Amino acid sequence: MDIQITTDSTCDLGDQVKKRNIGVMPLSVILGGDAYRDGVDITPQDIFAYVERTGILPKTAAPSITDYEEMFAKYVDAGKTVIHYNISVKASSSYQYAQEAAKKFRKKVYVVDSMALSTGQGLMVMKACDLRDKGMHPQEIAEETAALAPKINTSFVPDRLDYLYKGGRCSRMQMYGANIFKVHPLIEMQEGQLVAGTKYRGSMEKCVQNYIADLAVKYPKYDKTRAFITHSTAEESIVEAAREKTKELFDFDEIIETVAGSVVTGHCGKNTLGLLFIAQ
Repeated sequence: MDIQITTDSTCDLGDQVKKRNIGVMPLSVILGGDAYRDGVDITPQDIFAYVERTGILPKTAAPSITDYEEMFAKYVDAGKTVIHYNISVKASSSYQYAQEAAKKFRKKVYVVDSMALSTGQGLMVMKACDLRDKGMHPQEIAEETAALAPKINTSFVPDRLDYLYKGGRCSRMQMYGANIFKVHPLIEMQEGQLVAGTKYRGSMEKCVQNYIADLAVKYPKYDKTRAFITHSTAEESIVEAAREKTKELFDFDEIIETVAGSVVTGHCGKNTLGLLFIAQ
C-alpha cells in the first residue's frame, strides 16, 4: 500500500523531511499583524530580531480544517493513504482540526496526536517511516506509533528564561533569579504538556552535561535506533558538550542534530537544547 507520512512543522526534523519523504503542514507564526508559515517564509533569526526590537513574543496559530483537507486531498487523490502526526493536543488545536479534516477521507487518512512537540513529535514520525518502509499496514503504523507517546523523552534545558517569562510560563522574579544565578530549569513533556523539573546551575555547557547524565540514569533502557540533539540556534560549544556526553553515556546507532523551527524557538528562546529519544 502506498503510504504518505505527514506531520505538523513543529516536528523540527530538518533534512530528515526530504530524506524520509515526509509531508509537512506549516503552523503560522504571527509577528504584529503579519502571518508567516513556519519553515517556509520565516526563520528563527526573524523571531530573535522581532523580540529584540519589540520585547513581544510572536503568536502562533494552527492550520485550518481547510488547510488540512487540501493537504490530505493532494495525497489521497494520488492514490496514497495518509498518516498524519500532530503537535500535542494540549499545545495546539492542530490535532482537532486535522481529525475533522480526516473525516472527509474515511479510512484514507489516519491522524495521530504525538502528545509531544519538536523532535519528540519527530521521533514518532521517524518511527512511522521505519514501519512504512517495512511494509506495515497504515492502521497498524498509526496504532503502534501512538502507543509510543508515553515512552518518548521530550525535554529541554533553556539558557535564559526571558522567552518563558514573556510567554507567561514563569514569574519575573524567577526569570531574574535564574538569569543572575545561572539557573537553567529542565522543561519536559508530561502527559502532553510542558512542566518544569530539575534546576541546573552553572554554564550552559555544564548544565547540558548534567542534564544528559540525569537522563542516562532515568532511562537505562531505551530504543537505540536514534536520538535527536535539537536546539534553538545554540552556540557550537553547547552542542558539542551535548554530543560528547551523549556518546559517552548512551549507545545510539544515530545521533541527529536539528535546529528548532520558528514555532518552537518563539516559545523557548536562543540556546535552548534537548536530547530526545524513545525510552523502553
